Amino acid sequence: MFFFFYIFLPTGHRGDTVVMNGVAGHDQAEEADSKQDGSADAEDANEQEVIVIQDTGFTVKIQAPGAEPFDLQVSPQEMVQEIHQVLMDREDTCHRTCFSLQLDGNVLDNFAELKSIEGLQEGSLLKVVEEPYTVREARIHVRHIRDLLKSLDPSDAYNGVDCNSLSFLSVFTDGDLGDTGKRKKKGNELEQIDCTPPEHILPGSKEHPLVPLQPQNKDWKPMQCLKVLTMSGWNPPPGNRKMHGDLMYLYIVTVEDRHVSITASTRGFYLNQSTTYTFNPKPANPSFLSHSLVELLSQISAAFKKNFTAQQKKRVQRHPFERIATPFQVYSWTAPQSDHAMDCVRAEDAYTSRLGYEEHIPGQTRDWNEELQTTRELSRKNLPERLLRERAIFKVHSDFAAAATRGAMAVIDGNVMAINPGEETRMQMFIWNNIFFSLGFDVRDHYRELGGDAAAHAAPTNDLNGVRAYSAVDVEGLYTLGTVVVDYRGYRVTAQSIIPGILEREQEQSVIYGSIDFGKTVASHPKYLELLEKTSRPLKVQHHAVLNEKDTAVELCSSVECKGIIGNDGRHYILDLLRTFPPDLNFLPVEGEELAPESQKLGFPRQHRHRLACLRQELIEAFVEHRYLLFMKMAALQLMQQKANKDKTAALHDTSTADAESESKPQALEASEKVPDGTPTSPTSSESTLTLDDAEAMTVSENLKSAVPTANTSGTHEPSAAERQNGGCDSPLEGKEADENIPGLAQAKELAESLAAEDGSGIDPKSREVVLNACKAVGSISNTSFDIRFNPDIFSPGVRFPDDSTDDIQKQKQLLKDAAAFLVSCQIPSFVKDCLDHSSLPMDGATMTEALHQRGINVRYLGTVLEFVENMPAKAQIEHIYRIGISELITRCAKHIFKTYLQGVELTALSAAVSHFLNCLLSSFPDAVAHLPADELVSRRKSRKRRNRVPGGGDNTTWASLTPSELWKNINSEAQSYYHFSLQCESVDQAVEKYGLQKITLLREISLKTGVQILIKEYNFDSRHKPAFTEEDILNIFPVVKHVNPKASDAFHFFQSGQAKVQQGFLKEGCELINEALNLFNNVYGAMHVEICACLRLLARLNYIMGDHPEALSNQQKAVLMSERVLGIEHPNTIQEYMHLALYCFANGHLSTALKLLYRARYLMLVVCGEDHPEMALLDSNIGLVLHGVMEYDLSLRFLENALAINSKYHGPRSLKVALSHHLVARVYESKAEFRSALQHEKEGYTIYKNQVGEAHEKTKESSEYLKYLTQQAVALQRTMNEIYKNGSNASIMPLKFTAPSMASVLEQLNIINGIIFIPLSNLENLKAEVQRRQLMQNSGKIEEQQLELDDKLPVDD
Repeated sequence: MFFFFYIFLPTGHRGDTVVMNGVAGHDQAEEADSKQDGSADAEDANEQEVIVIQDTGFTVKIQAPGAEPFDLQVSPQEMVQEIHQVLMDREDTCHRTCFSLQLDGNVLDNFAELKSIEGLQEGSLLKVVEEPYTVREARIHVRHIRDLLKSLDPSDAYNGVDCNSLSFLSVFTDGDLGDTGKRKKKGNELEQIDCTPPEHILPGSKEHPLVPLQPQNKDWKPMQCLKVLTMSGWNPPPGNRKMHGDLMYLYIVTVEDRHVSITASTRGFYLNQSTTYTFNPKPANPSFLSHSLVELLSQISAAFKKNFTAQQKKRVQRHPFERIATPFQVYSWTAPQSDHAMDCVRAEDAYTSRLGYEEHIPGQTRDWNEELQTTRELSRKNLPERLLRERAIFKVHSDFAAAATRGAMAVIDGNVMAINPGEETRMQMFIWNNIFFSLGFDVRDHYRELGGDAAAHAAPTNDLNGVRAYSAVDVEGLYTLGTVVVDYRGYRVTAQSIIPGILEREQEQSVIYGSIDFGKTVASHPKYLELLEKTSRPLKVQHHAVLNEKDTAVELCSSVECKGIIGNDGRHYILDLLRTFPPDLNFLPVEGEELAPESQKLGFPRQHRHRLACLRQELIEAFVEHRYLLFMKMAALQLMQQKANKDKTAALHDTSTADAESESKPQALEASEKVPDGTPTSPTSSESTLTLDDAEAMTVSENLKSAVPTANTSGTHEPSAAERQNGGCDSPLEGKEADENIPGLAQAKELAESLAAEDGSGIDPKSREVVLNACKAVGSISNTSFDIRFNPDIFSPGVRFPDDSTDDIQKQKQLLKDAAAFLVSCQIPSFVKDCLDHSSLPMDGATMTEALHQRGINVRYLGTVLEFVENMPAKAQIEHIYRIGISELITRCAKHIFKTYLQGVELTALSAAVSHFLNCLLSSFPDAVAHLPADELVSRRKSRKRRNRVPGGGDNTTWASLTPSELWKNINSEAQSYYHFSLQCESVDQAVEKYGLQKITLLREISLKTGVQILIKEYNFDSRHKPAFTEEDILNIFPVVKHVNPKASDAFHFFQSGQAKVQQGFLKEGCELINEALNLFNNVYGAMHVEICACLRLLARLNYIMGDHPEALSNQQKAVLMSERVLGIEHPNTIQEYMHLALYCFANGHLSTALKLLYRARYLMLVVCGEDHPEMALLDSNIGLVLHGVMEYDLSLRFLENALAINSKYHGPRSLKVALSHHLVARVYESKAEFRSALQHEKEGYTIYKNQVGEAHEKTKESSEYLKYLTQQAVALQRTMNEIYKNGSNASIMPLKFTAPSMASVLEQLNIINGIIFIPLSNLENLKAEVQRRQLMQNSGKIEEQQLELDDKLPVDD
């Protein structure tokens, strides 16, 4: 057994390590790594690295006081501390916190690694020895006991604290699938299964209740162990009692209603004689001195003893993934009414600035900047070092995000003193816990020319994107600030770590690079230029000069507002990265500048709220790839023309081309890896900068050929023609065909490579001219190689450029116009095309936004995208996209209005104001009236004096005058002015009617966007007599947080190589690589993370395909739990994970569980996007098939016929999916012996197959066989019926074969519809050979059609 080492930093999260060790036991690392070909490092180095960090685990015995010794499997890299954690989590030792571990009488050091301890070996006995308490240890003990008492209580998850979040999977699987699998009866006892779903889940149901979103978990009715556990009012102990060893006093009320006072002393806990009003610290008689509070309470309360034991049993039985803390807090937008219980620890936490377990850290508050920067400085030479570094970076980031969120809320709630208290509220700044907070308002007219408050609101998110980009490039020696943007109660707060020494100096002195006044005065610095030069290629930022106030040119390698400050720690910091990416000219009207015709045709440029609109990094990447292709084609065409003149040289070229091709082969394979689903292809710093300096860059961009839609290149090669064309692709569909047949492409490549390699000295001038022309045509900044970069300062007000760079600036302006045109003429159509062919399937606002962002389209283009969809001939086939887009547009407009609405509300009226807003937005009640809190009217005069002391302290009541019609008028005008889209809805009912929306979906979207949490109950939105919401229904407002997500780079490489292997048909090798990736992800992220979720899902799918059903079930169960915890219980990803889990349950014979899971998925989908969605067809086909398998034919038909209808609508009536749907329906009719209907459906299917794939295809043949069989059955049935009519009851009836479908045949159909193809091993070999053959044939390597289909789509479609 090998253990993969795990870095564990002391955290306060319960039960961390247990899982880590559990997840860690994989021994494929060595062989996996030798096959690893996608990693950026040299392979041999990697192999040794992995071996270094592997070591065999061993077993030690542990002896705790009063318990049997037990064995524990440990690994040599673990720290002693981790054994402590395990003991604090185990059922029989969980009540101990203050102990040491001793080996042969020697105390082990907590932070020592096990391998460094002398004499510790297989079978050693470690003794748990109770240690004397200190005040700190006593507090930790009480806190731990409280955590154990609350361990089954979900209130922390509902309240969004301590990184707890909800999970409901166990409600549907009756506990852990792994254990119960053996006891469950297999599929033979079908009668016992109750298959009828609740009414609201059936197809066509109009009700969408909210309550089932959070089913009641029976474990959550916690058994009461104590009535009260709290700090006593007699704390702290007086001096004379301190000298007797008293540390603190507790007050406890047991379930039997006995009130007791307890002393925590250095020797343990005992009863004293104090009462509520008299202090008598003497020990009671008997005093029950115990080292653990649990032992003491078990002696004085029988109920405590019984319930505590039962509760710990239950706690340990829960799946670890249900209780491990998530790395970032996830909030729930609904919660049940809960009783507020007394809780001393919670009360204490609320009034201390404690963050996480601060007590672990000497010196109390953390120096966030120092932690963030030192983790970046850790060494990264080999794999173990990189893992340590990434783990540390990730840990500090998630702690910082939690601290910043807490601080931002404290600032808005008025809990933090401003550092400039004399100024008006909007201008105040705050420091709390070594974090600097500022509000998103334009305070000193800083942004006046850029759009005032609107610009000040957009700047923090732009800045965060800049921080993300620079941290991803990760240049040694260049530092960015920890940055978190928090939206809370209508305010935007930016939290940043503090540069050492910045508060003591004036800003003017500290900024040695960049400008503090948007380009009037500009400074530069050679060290900064050197550091930023390294980022210029990956971020596509052009090195350029600007004029300062003295009219001298200053060199910059970033936008002017990017400031460089050297901190007192000597580090080079950059901040204000809001213009890292170039401006978006479609939303930046500039006098005297004409946009490209593609943009003008769509009504651009448009006026935007502010002048900070930037293009996204994804768009820049796509644009550059697109230009690279154009460059190659132009060079190729010119070479062909030369070839006509010069045949001899061409022959020479050809031979060398062959060599060049064969050399660059391995990189081509490496580059053709597919990115995991759901992650955008953001190429890492060095790999895909598209220059011709090395063959690798060539092949990377090569491979993108098939992916990027391209323009037709006509034979011209004057630059102007190409610029006019600028890649406005006529149809996103061409492109693939266009590349394959350009004859000169190979020579162009070879020429470009040799140019880059030899300074162009040995190349004839004609060829050099070819490259020069191509470079000019695509706007490259170099004349000898392809290199496109942008100058982010173009069109910035106040920035001036030297005269000698006029040409260059002109070029840059053209490049920006081209990029803006590329977005509307290429990226938007290709996004819509993705939706049309269902390769992109957004289900809600968040997934749609993500899909747009992956294409580099900003959400401000939402109106343009919707118009594009509206004017498409195939609009019906992407109606779901239109509907999701409209609901996103409406809720975003509402969010903009809600933000300013909330800023004017004082705290006492918050719930009334939120419920009033929701009524105006969603309730059909025409005259929603706000209920002003009664006391507000009384204390009107007093409150005037202390007005405006905190940012959230406005006290006006204008919010109460909002009416539904006014709100909808505002939403319409917001849609028009921000998105340039005309909604034309005067009320919510009109919007629902016109666009087919659901109110419950709108409620979910607006709650998620604004952080509102509402009471889970049925809301009557449509009543015209009373409003839907009252103020009691608003439970909370949570912050909406944006932060940097540090990545696990090595793990990601393994994951990608694994995917590439799988796609080439090497399943086993792929599986090993992905297991390895899982280990590395666990190393960096801990046990819970979105990327681990994707890894587990793929692993489960591979297990399933390779026939290991139980393993598939176990991995998929983890994926579902993790998705619920990290993304949310009704996130579209979670819905898909539920569907996969249901399939694996069915394959393992858990039929009723499979059905429950599918019904759950269907319910969630109804809430999230309604029934009319292409994914619903897949879900309903799954449900219908399972119901068919358990012989519920009528129910099965309802679901399958619904699936057929949806498939016909979204895939067109002639699609192969529709043919399959017809076949599934026919099978159920056959089982019901309704042969006429069966025949009718199968004929439809047969016709589609015949027309689409031809008569010779096996599908068509199968269908035709089945038709014959059905006809025979129909004839036999008719004969029998005639016999009965003729001879009455004494007819001799032939027994008819009514077949209940076999489980195997149902499973086979399930696999087909879920896109899983099983390949017999003999074919697998052929497949591998075929894949290799085709890769040799063709450089681009991306032939999707005949690769092994492992994505979540169907294998067959038109």
